[in-house]
Amino acid sequence: MPEVIVCPVCGAKNRVPSEKQHLTPKCGKCGHGLVGAPRCGIVNSLIDSQFRQLVERSPLPVVVDFYSPTCGPCRMLAPVLDTLANGYGSRLLFFKLDTSSQQMHAARFQIRGVPTLLLFKAGQLVDQLVGVAPQEEIARRIDALLR
Repeated sequence: MPEVIVCPVCGAKNRVPSEKQHLTPKCGKCGHGLVGAPRCGIVNSLIDSQFRQLVERSPLPVVVDFYSPTCGPCRMLAPVLDTLANGYGSRLLFFKLDTSSQQMHAARFQIRGVPTLLLFKAGQLVDQLVGVAPQEEIARRIDALLR
């Protein structure tokens, strides 16, 4: 099954066949290398220094999970987000940001408790969920984001 990789430069969605994923993929539109680029269908790790490029400049809507690895509710939410990321495929990007080691954007968005999900569209924060929510509620918020 091909993997969809979003080019961090031009935003083009690139399908990379599984038998060619061992090669160094390049964007079919602009030619930029796709090594380290965010992938659709999975929850990507994020650090503070990548936030502007990968979230605020993303051509796709974005869900960011602010979490802590020692947080029990965060660990409960992780498989739900994996399922949602897989289900929405190339329609949006999912990221997770560890607030215990990456504190700049947690402070910027005044994250007081984890898990917290922030939903972005066109680089703008449009919705927020604090705490563990049922998969159906998260999907409802994502569907509203995609409209």
